[in-house]
Amino acid sequence: MTNKPQEDASTDALHAADGLGFEARSAVSDHAALKLWLRMLACTTQVESEIRRRLRVRFDTSLPRFDYLAQLYRATGGMRMKDLSSYLMVTGANVTAITDELERDGLVTRSSSPTDRRSWILNMTPQGREQFEVMAKEHEQWVLELFSCLDAVTLAQMYQQLGGLRVHILNSQADTVPPSVTSNH
Repeated sequence: MTNKPQEDASTDALHAADGLGFEARSAVSDHAALKLWLRMLACTTQVESEIRRRLRVRFDTSLPRFDYLAQLYRATGGMRMKDLSSYLMVTGANVTAITDELERDGLVTRSSSPTDRRSWILNMTPQGREQFEVMAKEHEQWVLELFSCLDAVTLAQMYQQLGGLRVHILNSQADTVPPSVTSNH
C-alpha cells in the first residue's frame, strides 16, 4: 500500500475523466501556484470552447463577431474603428474584415467621421441591436449554467481573489520593466 498525499475530490474526478490535458496530469509534488495556473487555464479554455460552440450552433456566428457586437452595443453613439480595434485588442485588418461581414449582413453601418476624414464610425443597425440582445441574453444564461456548480459565496470569493491576483500581476509588471533599449546613450 502506498502513502499517497490527500487530494481534493475535484482532482480525483479530473484524473478519472478522459482528455483533460496537462492540468489533469499535474503531479502531487508540483507547486500549488503552478497547479492553480494550469487549472485556471484549463477552465478558461473549456468555458471559451463551449461558448464558441454554442454561438456557432445556435446563432451561426463566431466569438470574435459576438465580442465585436458587444463592444459596439455599449457605444450608443457609435465607435471609431480604431477604438474598436483597441478595445478588442486585434489589428485594424481584423476589425475591417468583421465589419465587412456585419455590414453585408445588415447588422452594422459604417460612415465617415465628420471630424477626421481618415476615420470610420461604426454603429449598430436596429436589426443588429435586436439580434445582439437575443445572443447576449442566451450567452448570459450559458455562463450562469457553466458556473452553476459554484455557490454565490464561492463566486464572490473567487472574483475578489482573482481581482487581487490581477492587481499583483500589474504591480509586478511595473516593477520589472526592463530599461529602455531605445535610449540614445
